[in-house]
Amino acid sequence: MTQAFDSFVIFAEMRTGSNFLETNLNAFAGITCHGEAFNPHFIGYPDNKPILGIDQKRRDAKPGDLLDAIRGDRATLGGFRYFHDHDPRIFDDIIADRRCAKIILTRNPVESYVSWKIAQATGQWKLTNVKSRKAALARFDPDEFGAHLTALQDFQIKLLNRLQTSGQTAFYIAYEDLQNLDVMNGLAAFLGIDERLDALDRELKKQNPSPVTAKVSNPYDMVEALARLDRFDLTRTPNFEPRRGPVVPSYVAAAQSPLLYLPLRGGPEAQVVDWLARLDGVAQTALHRKMNQKELRRWKRQRPGHRSFTVLRHPLARAHHAFCRHILGTGPESYLQLRQTLIRQHGLPLPENGPDATYDIAAHRAAFVTFLTFLKANLSGQTAIRVDAAWCSQSAAVQGFGELLLPDRIIREEELGQQLHELARSVGHGAAPSIDVAKASEPFTLDDIYDEEIESLGQAAYQRDYLMFGFGPWR
Repeated sequence: MTQAFDSFVIFAEMRTGSNFLETNLNAFAGITCHGEAFNPHFIGYPDNKPILGIDQKRRDAKPGDLLDAIRGDRATLGGFRYFHDHDPRIFDDIIADRRCAKIILTRNPVESYVSWKIAQATGQWKLTNVKSRKAALARFDPDEFGAHLTALQDFQIKLLNRLQTSGQTAFYIAYEDLQNLDVMNGLAAFLGIDERLDALDRELKKQNPSPVTAKVSNPYDMVEALARLDRFDLTRTPNFEPRRGPVVPSYVAAAQSPLLYLPLRGGPEAQVVDWLARLDGVAQTALHRKMNQKELRRWKRQRPGHRSFTVLRHPLARAHHAFCRHILGTGPESYLQLRQTLIRQHGLPLPENGPDATYDIAAHRAAFVTFLTFLKANLSGQTAIRVDAAWCSQSAAVQGFGELLLPDRIIREEELGQQLHELARSVGHGAAPSIDVAKASEPFTLDDIYDEEIESLGQAAYQRDYLMFGFGPWR
């Protein structure tokens, strides 16, 4: 059989069985899978060994070199696993390459999420001997699962669309198919490999064979949270119909007033949510949150004259907020793996375990300057790390709202008190409560370290926001 491809990619996610699939592909003499070749935190596997003579430093600088090396290896058909948060710089290249075979591995998102939580709790990511199995119950977090599902949906929709518009097809394989020898041999045929396996590699064992409800410590909370989702969103492959806006569950509607808040990550979210509750004299639990499209349309139909709004924060203040909240420390909201990657690969000068007695204003300024330099590269698509919602450009986020609706008002944070008062009056409130001032970031404020260099770096990173919204210098 003529080899149809020069390389292949397995589009998968954590805890979908990609290790098992790779192990069995590597059992074919004519196939070599190089692991997570474009994982931004390591190359190939956690031991970080070079792939085809290319190490992580060279890959990060020129990811195309590694891609070319894999394509050009004539000893075997080479490929790799690619997850939604891997280096985005190569995505367009591999999608456009018709000589690169596309394999799409899927698993029920609830199963993959719970498996991921158990692996986090036990530290056991692979199992080769059942005697070594570590047991633990996962705690189902509805908000975390929602973010997990949204990330999968967004990537699957993007992947499907690009395959459709380029006239390509892919080999789809479900988690449950991985134990089927005929399917594995069929995949080899798809790749143009004549060899067939007599048996599957059984070294890797299924770690958590129990029903998903038996794997969590709060099954009733999980059932209640999942009941809000269309069941087909959890099982349809690859695009999780119906296609919903990427941030609809984050929208917050007032309990009684016809006001809808579209939050921008990194803005004064807590203060605006508190104001919405006090406007109607209710607890925050009475607000309408975590809605899907159907619930949002119902809310809008029931409230003629409704108004929606979002709040912009100055790009520099927002970047400082994201830095202090997610990068500086090692607490619950810290992006720990990303933090380590920034320290190791981007020279971020931070204490390993978070700010200590030696961390002063000068150290804070130096760290924030490095972070702003990273943001410019990250927002320009020049790093292996995908852009996080906490620091993406606000212009891009507002355009994202447009997939479903656009806000009636875009309010600047410094005008929030006056604008919210006028907004409340427009929907029938004679008086409105004042809004609390957002707390300054800790341990040092932006005001403590601000100077012309920081302003210049902020404008370089967020040039589009400065231009689109007319932002001037922060101070």
